[in-house]
Amino acid sequence: MIIADVPHGFDRHFRQSPLTNPWEPIYSRRTADAIILGLRLNAPHTNSRGFIHGGLIAALADNAMGLSCGVKLGDGSRLVTVGLAIDFIGTAQIGQWLAIESEVIKTGSTLCFAQSLAKADGVTIARANGTFRVISNKT
Repeated sequence: MIIADVPHGFDRHFRQSPLTNPWEPIYSRRTADAIILGLRLNAPHTNSRGFIHGGLIAALADNAMGLSCGVKLGDGSRLVTVGLAIDFIGTAQIGQWLAIESEVIKTGSTLCFAQSLAKADGVTIARANGTFRVISNKT
């Protein structure tokens, strides 16, 4: 993959995990309120029919919403997922740019609520809602 395949403003994602290693390279872009994740769809991202796998969307939406809650909280708190719901609206194929755009709905001292849209080349293919438990680093 050449850098021209990555939209402006995206850099290699700053947080890797064993789950997402097979999906690399993953990119992210930070805004004032959120972390947007993105990647160019390739064979490791697909199901047996050659379309984007729902598990990939779920995992990336969970990641993007949790990180976005962290941006909004801004106090070094850690978050764990307590609820995740996804509606699959469409599909995507190899070669398309997948972006997970999140919005934090409400933050509190113990919970954070967020939603996200998964878009393939700008077309919404899924929406997700997440609830995250805030674990304060102050204890």
